[in-house]
Amino acid sequence: MATLKELRDERLRKLDELQKLGINPYPAEAKRTHTLTEITDKFDELQGQTATVVGRVVNIRKFGKIAFVVVRDQNSQLQLFLSLQSMGAEEHEVGDNKHYVEKEVDRAKSELKFSDLPLLDSGDFIEASGKIIKTQTNEISLEVQNLRLLAKSLRPLPTDHDGFTNKEERLRRRYVDMNVNKDVRERFIRRSKFWQATRDYLNQHGFVEINTPVLEHTTGGADANPFVTHMDALDQDFYLRISHELPLKRLIGGGYEKVYDIGPRFRNENYSDEHLPEHVAMEWYWAYADWRQGMKFMTDMYRYVLQNTFGTLQFKLGNFDIDVSKEWEEWDYAQVIKNRYNIDPLDCTLDEVKKALAENNLEVEQTENKARGIDKLWKHIRKDVAGPVWLVNTPLFISPLAKIDTERPDTVQRFQPIIAGSELGNGFSELNDPLEQLGRFMEQQHMRDAGDKEAMMLDIDYVEMLEYGMPPTCGWGYSERLFWVFEGVTAREGVPFPQLRSEIDEVTKTIYPELY
Repeated sequence: MATLKELRDERLRKLDELQKLGINPYPAEAKRTHTLTEITDKFDELQGQTATVVGRVVNIRKFGKIAFVVVRDQNSQLQLFLSLQSMGAEEHEVGDNKHYVEKEVDRAKSELKFSDLPLLDSGDFIEASGKIIKTQTNEISLEVQNLRLLAKSLRPLPTDHDGFTNKEERLRRRYVDMNVNKDVRERFIRRSKFWQATRDYLNQHGFVEINTPVLEHTTGGADANPFVTHMDALDQDFYLRISHELPLKRLIGGGYEKVYDIGPRFRNENYSDEHLPEHVAMEWYWAYADWRQGMKFMTDMYRYVLQNTFGTLQFKLGNFDIDVSKEWEEWDYAQVIKNRYNIDPLDCTLDEVKKALAENNLEVEQTENKARGIDKLWKHIRKDVAGPVWLVNTPLFISPLAKIDTERPDTVQRFQPIIAGSELGNGFSELNDPLEQLGRFMEQQHMRDAGDKEAMMLDIDYVEMLEYGMPPTCGWGYSERLFWVFEGVTAREGVPFPQLRSEIDEVTKTIYPELY
């Protein structure tokens, strides 16, 4: 079997021959009158008409004076039927023999003759014009009259038979993965629909999308270790945002009543099947609304977004059967912990938390604190919850930015959806008391100074905004992890180009020896 370098060398030879013929192998212009899907779906209406199509060559079969080329565009594929006769060759008799003289073509426009077909390869991009027909085998086809080269491929794509299945290779060369695996290509169409449905629902309910900064002097709004960068213009360090929260709430303080932002956020933590250091997320904030209004709003929003993304509200996710259309249960955070571990998270010691962690084979770190330990105990329960469930009555010490529930002052007005073993969002009535917020920030800063790198930073400018006044507000956020879970893929598989350790493979080094 030929090596990649040998296959590439052969294609370079063809490229050189095309250029010697005067053909531009990479023209700037292309023409298309119909997509391939339009031709197949509307064949009865279009039969006999002339069309121009474009696409990537999937395979080529040549039999003497005729050839069949299958091309594919983003959504479909179509067979091209080529022959000396259809491409304008004239038949001449020389003695007892007949031969064809091909018509002249404009090489400057990258036009190809029938005899140039051996210079094409699978993976090349072409433009074909001709008549829409059915062949003798009853296959919808385009009978080609004019053929142009749009881009010459120098590396062959793997075929299905080759089995492009190595996970590391697929993630490194996602553009190849998308060509070979149709389901991967379609996944990111659904991802786009997911975010479009998110925008549509919020816009339909009067929310305004306002983009907020990615670079921040002080980052907050979540428990996460930030990335640090430096801005030369100001000669100061900045953080990449870990959340959209605090800038959006500044907008509420600035007079807006319904705002949201969709964009990347960055958390300098390890990879997992559910987390990526960089991912896309959405947060909205709604003035004069509370957590109960937000919970009803989000129950409806989940149904809208999932229906418009996947076309259903019933899912089989691993071992879980999920029906988002049914009535959602509510679970009390403290009661769930008490039932499972026989400790009351609202009235227990750190030693009791560590004991429960150890008894359940969960990691107990030297820097363990009560909030982190209780969260680990909850996540140990969460992994087996099918849902959909709303988790409510979260302890105050776990939610430093949420408003206290006056009926249960040791808890906050927070609501989280638990589906398929994951927390797939987070919302609460926002804290708008500047003095209480300052106190909670100080508690978080003490945790940070004690070694908890994920504890929140003191943001005095945010406290100052609250001193000017922010109305009662409900806030909500979810990330694309919601999409990954319902798509049934891991985090890295759920984004087009996941970050990987930079490596140059050995084949590339042999192809470009002058560079490596």
